[in-house]
Amino acid sequence: MKHLDRTHILTRIVEAKRKRLQVSRTRVPEAIVKRMAETAKPVSSFREALGNEQRVRIIAEVKKTSPSKGVLREGLDPFALAGAYMKAGACAISVVTEEDFFQGDLGWINHIRSAASLPVLRKDFVWEPFQVYETRAAGASAILLITAMLELGELRELIALSNQFELDVLAEVHDETELREALEAGASIIGVNNRDLKTFDVSLDTSLHLGKLIPDDRLFVVESGIHKKDDVDLLLDAGADAFLIGEHLLTAPDPAAALRALL
Repeated sequence: MKHLDRTHILTRIVEAKRKRLQVSRTRVPEAIVKRMAETAKPVSSFREALGNEQRVRIIAEVKKTSPSKGVLREGLDPFALAGAYMKAGACAISVVTEEDFFQGDLGWINHIRSAASLPVLRKDFVWEPFQVYETRAAGASAILLITAMLELGELRELIALSNQFELDVLAEVHDETELREALEAGASIIGVNNRDLKTFDVSLDTSLHLGKLIPDDRLFVVESGIHKKDDVDLLLDAGADAFLIGEHLLTAPDPAAALRALL
């Protein structure tokens, strides 16, 4: 794993996640989790969902809280929300499963799949094979890998392992250096996060710039900062294939209506 500054939010999240992983390994040995992943039922393709015939493809997010905004939706019902997203036209569902900073739960994935027949992306802070196995065993179609956290060799190995277990990978980048690393590691789906992880400032200029550098044979997903149809149209013109949207939908009075408006 890359060296992260002690003041960096990622450092605190990783420290908390490491403790959680120790408990998970004690509860269920890695060999058993791997076997569960190997025998898990087939899932629908996340990559294919991002290439469907819709002009606007939105990955709608289920997330309870965020470190920067606090609680996003009081009384969140992940399963009802996922079903509403599907009916409103989402192409996939993103589920934030990190427990301490986002109040997520890995168990949500399997339940959400029963409420919405869409591919599910697991968003969490991943750096170990154990996490790939538990993601596939939980029923996800795809997994997030944050390039800012991982050395190039680690990213390459995790992408290969994920693909071996029929998990598509959304490789998240924030700048040109991370984009080069993700491409070199073999990532076929690039997520450009417009949020600066140090300051939490959000700028669509990040996607407008990096989008020009993403090869045509890779899928380009915009993350963070989408609030209106004009944002969607601007980024479609810049080559975006899909949009991962969370806070805008979650803080809306009617998330499904907000999603339809963007579509």
